[in-house]
Amino acid sequence: MLPDIRQTDYLYDVPKLELDRSDVSALMPELKGFHEHFADCFLRSELRDNFFRYMAGQFSQLERKSIEPIAIAVEGGKVRAMQRFISDATWDDERIMAKYRSFVNEDIGHPDGAIIFDESSFIKKGDDSIGVARQYCGTIGKVDNCQVGVFAAYTSAHGYALIDKRLYVPEQWFSDDYSEKREKCKLPAESKFQTKPQLAAEMLKDFAAKQQMPFRYVLADSVYATNPDFIEAVESLVGVSYLGQAPEDTLCWPKQPGVVEKNYKHRGQAQTKKVLADSGKKPITFKALAKSTNDFFWYRRKVSEGTKGPIEYEFTKRRVILARQGLPLKAVWLLMRRTMDGEPQYSYFISNAPLSTRLEKFVWLSGLRWSIEQCFGETKTELGMDQYEVRKFTGWHHHIMTCMLAHFFLWHLKIKLGKKSTCHYSVAA
Repeated sequence: MLPDIRQTDYLYDVPKLELDRSDVSALMPELKGFHEHFADCFLRSELRDNFFRYMAGQFSQLERKSIEPIAIAVEGGKVRAMQRFISDATWDDERIMAKYRSFVNEDIGHPDGAIIFDESSFIKKGDDSIGVARQYCGTIGKVDNCQVGVFAAYTSAHGYALIDKRLYVPEQWFSDDYSEKREKCKLPAESKFQTKPQLAAEMLKDFAAKQQMPFRYVLADSVYATNPDFIEAVESLVGVSYLGQAPEDTLCWPKQPGVVEKNYKHRGQAQTKKVLADSGKKPITFKALAKSTNDFFWYRRKVSEGTKGPIEYEFTKRRVILARQGLPLKAVWLLMRRTMDGEPQYSYFISNAPLSTRLEKFVWLSGLRWSIEQCFGETKTELGMDQYEVRKFTGWHHHIMTCMLAHFFLWHLKIKLGKKSTCHYSVAA
């Protein structure tokens, strides 16, 4: 472990996952050993056997890895029994997650780890599955019929893994018109509508309370980073810094504006309110600030290595005062990034990092979010995370949980085998 004096500037490279089919097939006994750790999470041996069969099917070369093809392909599998196991059987979900996070921490945990929040969409043709609605689907980049899950990933110098999930259930599902669907999909009666940032904040509070994994950073896109519930949850954690993407129209002041109290009467009652001391000193957008920043203050930095060479941007940082309802809210760091072409595209990130934080740290943090995208890509491409055919609330959670465990198991094999990091990933033959 690095000395405390160095840990605040410890900038690591995140390795990529690489295994080939022979690694996986030759170590199937390892998979059985992995599953034995979860034996006490199921009441009957039949459930334990199906837990192993289902994950074994996820590692297979099946073209589609939904319940029926898996049950037919694996030894001892039965379609109806597998369907009941995923959608209706009792699992000790909390115990499974506690054991799982303990394993993740043992293999890739680090004091300077980062938790990353993002969402992933699952296209659905029908409208009978839990949480399905016409909503923005990031998978195809437009509004369509889909389910959306909010996920948390953990990343460190040793690897990355998904460590929690929540199904986003749109508000319309809680109306009287959807009462029959809620019952058919077995949505728990105590469930209530929560926004995506509220779901992410709930997960973050759970991590902090249980202290199962160390982390120093929290990363998220603008859906979460501009939400008061989520930011309040992050800022309540001592020693944790966040970096979140923000929209270009976010308002701020480059310098702290003066604020005074103004007296006035409302319905005959004396009142006071805070107003700007200089009413002409309006806040400006992040976009306006970026475009007005002299080229002298922009620095070229490499974010990562791409297939065609280094991926580079120009960065600059400013201390700014965020605006809310025309008044100063709080001081934050603003990281601005632009592409290096004739008509540059800009991106913006805000952070509560300490005043002493250098540009290098922000550049590094802005590049860490790729690891949750790797999680999504690898679990969908290789493990069938988006190929499920379940309708019930419990079925969605159980399927996603097995995908998370299967993906981490691949990391465990990589670490156990001492595989070197490269830019390739494959579990297919």
